[in-house]
Amino acid sequence: MRPISLISEALPGPKHHGGYAELLGSIPSKLTNGGVAGLVGVTCVFPIDLAKTRLQNQHGKVAYKGLIDCLVKTARTDGFFGMYRGAAVNLTLVTPEKAIKLAANDFFREQLLEDGSKQNLIREMLAGCGAGVCQAVVTSPMEMLKIQLQDAGRLVGQQHRTCTSTASPVRPYTTDSTPKRPSATIIAWEVFRTRGLSGLYRGFGATLLRDIPFSVIYFPFFANLNHLGINEATGKAPFAHSFASGCLAGSLAAIAVTPLDVLKTRIQTLKGVGDKAYNGIIDCARKIWTHEGPAAFMKGAGCRALVIAPLFGIAQGVYYLSIGETILTFFFRSS
Repeated sequence: MRPISLISEALPGPKHHGGYAELLGSIPSKLTNGGVAGLVGVTCVFPIDLAKTRLQNQHGKVAYKGLIDCLVKTARTDGFFGMYRGAAVNLTLVTPEKAIKLAANDFFREQLLEDGSKQNLIREMLAGCGAGVCQAVVTSPMEMLKIQLQDAGRLVGQQHRTCTSTASPVRPYTTDSTPKRPSATIIAWEVFRTRGLSGLYRGFGATLLRDIPFSVIYFPFFANLNHLGINEATGKAPFAHSFASGCLAGSLAAIAVTPLDVLKTRIQTLKGVGDKAYNGIIDCARKIWTHEGPAAFMKGAGCRALVIAPLFGIAQGVYYLSIGETILTFFFRSS
């Protein structure tokens, strides 16, 4: 691969690892590719992610019957842009989050898969594990804030339905002066003011518990699927093949870790009237099992697959189109 700038010229050349794909030639290009992929992907699938959060959070009296019903009701009450509530947080932080995830996986693969070894499932899984740990540092506060904003419509509707009750909703991290649908800035400030930095990382353990298995499943599965389409002349799979591989691997991994995603969502969300408070992962799992049954652990599985499949399909497609190299090449030539 040709160097793209003075930065990449100073770095060691890319290696081939298990047909996964040729590693990009510089850290800046990897981070740029991951960031662009995240922005494009989130913009495309965010309304489905919002529906997933609301479906996972509802228990007791059901407000939404499914994905379509949730999106229709959201659009009817909040307008089209209501389906993008919380998107600003995601779009702001998804660039470092996706960049870290994809670049970290490449880094760990490069370190663990030495001498051009073609396939080593255990080491591929370890690389995915490392990527999941690195990603969670950004993912946890990002999703905590995103979930509050996504779930705001459900809480407001819940308040309207219980307006005759004297009970007031339990809303941790907020004050009486906080509006019914607070902004991410208000939520973040209230959390930080009342609980410090640790408050922003509420549910970090649950995030790790979800992200590590996801990456352990996703990256090796994608690597082996993508390997089937490698063109020996270019050392890369075609865009369509990488996209399809990302969709399939993402769907499988997303469905597999849905129970863990339900736990994380419940722990991180604001509480409304009748919602249960949870004291950690085990307590959350026990209460869901006792009060809602085992099927509750798969709430939003279809939505989650619909979110993750195109998100990672787009991410891997953009990554392998080397958009980061193109952007950095233009930048250095212009300067």
